[in-house]
Amino acid sequence: MRYLYSLLLTFLSPFLLYSLYKKKEGKPHFGKRWKEHFGITPSLKTKQPPIWIHAVSVGEAIAAAPIIKALKNQNPEQPILVTTTTSTGAEQIEKLGDLVEHRYMPIDFCFSVRGFLKATKPEKMLIMETELWPNTLHTVAKFGIPISVLNARLSEKSFLGYKKVQPIFNLLGKHLTQICCQYKEDADRFVDLGIPHEKVHVTGSVKFDITITDKTIESGKQLRYMLGTKRKVWIAASTHEGEDEQVLAAHKLLLKTFPDTLLILVPRHPERFNSVFELCQNSGLNCIKRTSKKPVNVNTNVYLGNTMGEMLTLIGAADICFMGGSLVGNKVGGHNVIEPSLLKVLTLTGPSYYNFQQIYDYLISNNASFIIKDTIELASLLEKLIKSNKYKDIGDNCYKLANNLTGSVNKTLKIIS
Repeated sequence: MRYLYSLLLTFLSPFLLYSLYKKKEGKPHFGKRWKEHFGITPSLKTKQPPIWIHAVSVGEAIAAAPIIKALKNQNPEQPILVTTTTSTGAEQIEKLGDLVEHRYMPIDFCFSVRGFLKATKPEKMLIMETELWPNTLHTVAKFGIPISVLNARLSEKSFLGYKKVQPIFNLLGKHLTQICCQYKEDADRFVDLGIPHEKVHVTGSVKFDITITDKTIESGKQLRYMLGTKRKVWIAASTHEGEDEQVLAAHKLLLKTFPDTLLILVPRHPERFNSVFELCQNSGLNCIKRTSKKPVNVNTNVYLGNTMGEMLTLIGAADICFMGGSLVGNKVGGHNVIEPSLLKVLTLTGPSYYNFQQIYDYLISNNASFIIKDTIELASLLEKLIKSNKYKDIGDNCYKLANNLTGSVNKTLKIIS
């Protein structure tokens, strides 16, 4: 079965590589480091075997950060190697500075993975979320390296997909030492797929163990002062293609009732910054980019967040948040609501939030988050919340509820130690 998979991967790899290396605006270049995808990996600075953490892209890299910092707090001398597949993920890891060394993850060919392992000699592998590749797991296990999956998610959709190819999942599962799941539902699905009970643990989501620094809170306040403290401000965070039009249409409806309301619009992917700016202009709204030197005034309708790494600052400047990835059918499945909650910002979501089902259900059941189905409902709910001024009290409740979900990092470290 694995040989058949390898043959299929050989045929598909040119298309996968084209997608990976395709130049896009705002996307960092791989440069000469493309060789690392084929296992031509530079040796590490340290001779001591590192803990290897794989975080495929930006989201996983962000989730890995609290684990990395906690491991370093436990043992400052412990070297940590982080691999990402994407260059945007690598850019995120760079923010950790000297805490880690970074290499690109080899493609899932045995020869590539062997080259990587010989160059880096890791003592254990920690995979963030559920990035499982048959040849990688087979080769790593063959080298005698234990493999743990951290912050694991397995939605019902993914579970049914794996169920259809159960023999392939069996190839994956037999090499896993342990799986630390976000929720009991995730753990139950892994067990239903044949993973032994003793290998599966429920630790919560490490994404909930976010520390919002005083500096971040202060930067949000400063931005709000610059945008205007007397006007209402809402943010559409991490929007995807097809959502921006809906968000802008909702904002236009809202402006009829509250003409000085400001929308902070933050596309998920940097390569879309310019096209979304043009969309704002073509919609007849006065839009200013965050990187622009033009001042924001009462006539500014949209403030475009066209920078990376400032999401918490932008959310912290808003009264209400709409979280993107939730109004584009089932293609994305929503994004993390914990960050706005810890910033005391009420968050709305579209109907598709399956990637964060449990946390949204928890907040929704406690009247701390609300679902909107379309543009009309989004505009109507925003108008209702602004009129009643209840979003402040709900935001405070979001903060309390989110704090109840912390502690995952410590649980995870106890298991992997």
